[in-house]
Amino acid sequence: MAEGKLTIRQIAELAGVSRSTVSRVINDHPNVSPETREQVSLIVAQTGFHPDPIARSLSSRRAGIVGLVIPLAIQSLFEDPFFPRLMQAISQGCNTHDYILSLFLLHTLEEETRVYPRISRRQLLDGVIVTATRNRDPLIPQLLANRVPFVMQGRHEDPRVNFVEVDNVTGAYTAVTHLVRLGRRRVALIAGPASSVAAEDRKRGYLNALLERRLPVDEGLIVHGDFTETSGYQAMQRLLPHEPDAVFVASDSMALGALRTLREAERRVPEEVALVGFDDLTHAATADPPLTTIRQPIQCMGALAVEMLIDILEDRAQPARHITLPTELVIRASCGSLLAA
Repeated sequence: MAEGKLTIRQIAELAGVSRSTVSRVINDHPNVSPETREQVSLIVAQTGFHPDPIARSLSSRRAGIVGLVIPLAIQSLFEDPFFPRLMQAISQGCNTHDYILSLFLLHTLEEETRVYPRISRRQLLDGVIVTATRNRDPLIPQLLANRVPFVMQGRHEDPRVNFVEVDNVTGAYTAVTHLVRLGRRRVALIAGPASSVAAEDRKRGYLNALLERRLPVDEGLIVHGDFTETSGYQAMQRLLPHEPDAVFVASDSMALGALRTLREAERRVPEEVALVGFDDLTHAATADPPLTTIRQPIQCMGALAVEMLIDILEDRAQPARHITLPTELVIRASCGSLLAA
């Protein structure tokens, strides 16, 4: 067969695998079994296939570009290590599938009003991954109305929206239940912003744990931050007069800020105040004391968001898919127990 005439779809049919698998083999991605890699490589060698990105773009009317939208202030983005790790995973996934990643960082409502219509035009991008959205973000209905393929990193209530999330409710519930089992009775919450879906889910998990254990919900023990270390520091200052004996913090970055406040106030952790974060970022293990936290699979979440979007682009996968990944309680010294919950 003439060199360059075949498409990835045809190679996939000859090899009996998906197009995304062929793409992984061609791009030497490690997540392919040796048998499948050998099978696809043999077909590629026999046919003399060479992928032609320009021809592929013309024939499929695609730009070969995936957009990543982060509608947060850029200061918050670079203060929270969660987002660089997520961006790295999404970037690696796009590289594997030979797509260019275009990043959209939005800081104000005015910028959203100007940029959102451009993102929603199918001529600019093949598909979009949206993360860190607030409740009722106007981008989502625009993408749906224009039938732009997109995947959200995080839960969305509209059943038409494809998303990959972690189980924030169960993760927070597990953290607070662990603290209560250790004998803590005045468990405070440093929540994320009320506009964040993930933050509200973590707050719901906190409340569920208290109600199940028949502990009173004290509004004075609930304060909000914005996922940054500075906001955690300030939130903990507001909590101190209410004398909590434990605090569940909705992100590791805020937990480090809370830990700094407790140290300055000469409140011993965990003897006087136990602390549990959420994320299990690198600095959690090196904190003083090391931070007990809820681990979420950030790399996996980013990779799955890309895989889901590629499937939508190549196979028009229907109906919408919703993936919820589990979390894990990682016990370190800050909670006062090194025993499993």
